[in-house]
Amino acid sequence: KAGNAPDVFNVEYPQLPDFVSQGAVKDISEYVDADLKAKYLPQAVQLTTLGGAAYALPLDAAPQVFYYRKDLFAKAGITAAPTTWEEFRADAVKVKKAEPGSRIATFFPDDPTTFEAMAWQAGAQWFGTSGDTWQVGLQSAETQKVADYWQKMIDDDLVRVEPSFSQQWTASLQKGQTAGYLGASWGGGVLKGTLPEDQAGKWAVAPLPSWNGAASGMLGGSTFAVSKDSDKAKAAVEFATWATTTAEGIQARISSGDSSTYPADPDLVPVAAKAFKAEFYGGQDVYAVYQGAARTIGQKWTWGPAMGVTNTTLKDSFGKLADHSGTIAQALAAAQKDTLAELKNRGLKVSAR
Repeated sequence: KAGNAPDVFNVEYPQLPDFVSQGAVKDISEYVDADLKAKYLPQAVQLTTLGGAAYALPLDAAPQVFYYRKDLFAKAGITAAPTTWEEFRADAVKVKKAEPGSRIATFFPDDPTTFEAMAWQAGAQWFGTSGDTWQVGLQSAETQKVADYWQKMIDDDLVRVEPSFSQQWTASLQKGQTAGYLGASWGGGVLKGTLPEDQAGKWAVAPLPSWNGAASGMLGGSTFAVSKDSDKAKAAVEFATWATTTAEGIQARISSGDSSTYPADPDLVPVAAKAFKAEFYGGQDVYAVYQGAARTIGQKWTWGPAMGVTNTTLKDSFGKLADHSGTIAQALAAAQKDTLAELKNRGLKVSAR
């Protein structure tokens, strides 16, 4: 709005439609040919293409996976990571029974994107377009299935309800009171950097439990977009291409810290895997798990043009889950209502589905 944006900048996938709808980013289709698109995961290309036009280049993908403590699972008599959500619930019961103060994982009330990724995995489609009309459907049967599942997990006290990366959540992990983490590929580096060294070798990574076969949603992920006022769009796209499709570009991105970035260009996965030190995960080839999950990301998901409003309402409503003063279903109903109202206020054509 100030008119002084950089030529090229990072935008996460969920926020890109908002930038596009408000005219803040440039249509870069003339610089993005079929050969360049073919370098990226098709799911990432889909999320950067709106109305048939390219508005960004994908940098990383963020497939959701399950991180778990092998020793705590063994103590509970669990011999392998759960492959279905039914098994996940059964394992949650075992973890709690083995150690009453422990839980298998955490529902994050402050981070709706985690729930959204699981709705995505289940085949939900919260947003779509028909002609020039946005369609909003946060209460579909697929979403309701996920909502009912997690509501019962919360009601039965089988998971924690704590803010993500909060002091209490981190402490529960450090003390071995939380045995798992439903996170994205980038979470591998975050977890490694958060936990004490004596937990090295105790953690492993597995595909996310599924409803009916291998599937995954995305939890985050970022792109390079070009600002609307840039007069160097061609150069900006050239830089973004270097940053997202070359070994040098990815190495520059992950050269500091313990980043477990998963490149949107599959050819660069070996580069990222080599740069990530996996001793914390017992030397496991974590990128092989990420790669399998990335291939199964659903291709029908679309982010809406006002995710800030959608997520704020969800976050406010999810905040009532810990004391059981609200439900996930109520949160979805409120978010549906507020999202429709926001889109109408922006002068967009919209319909509920």
